[in-house]
Amino acid sequence: VQLVESGGGLVQAGGSLRVSCTVSGGPLSSYMMGWFRQAPGKEREFVAAIRWTSATTFYEDSVKGRFTISRDNAKNTVYLQMNSLNPEDTAVYYCSAARYITTVRVAMTDEYEDWGQGTQVTVSS
Repeated sequence: VQLVESGGGLVQAGGSLRVSCTVSGGPLSSYMMGWFRQAPGKEREFVAAIRWTSATTFYEDSVKGRFTISRDNAKNTVYLQMNSLNPEDTAVYYCSAARYITTVRVAMTDEYEDWGQGTQVTVSS
């Protein structure tokens, strides 16, 4: 599948931002959709994921209660709503797709076959 992110930008600490990922190229019924992020000089890390059919969600501990992942079936779009942002959330955010993945491996970068180009999110202090 092909993934295109949008919605990144600059926001002040404490603010909110929503990034979107439009998906094309295949039926999504078996997919897990993930959001990862990569800050300068750091490895890409898991943020959140959602199983397309059941809408079951998974979150990295540092974003629980602040970020919400969701999907819109009609629009083939995955969203990441980010609230209470802080400068440590500054990174390039990537959308990803995994066709077959078990729950225990949902945070593993290598499990995802397809990736978007990324969108920059910058949080100023």
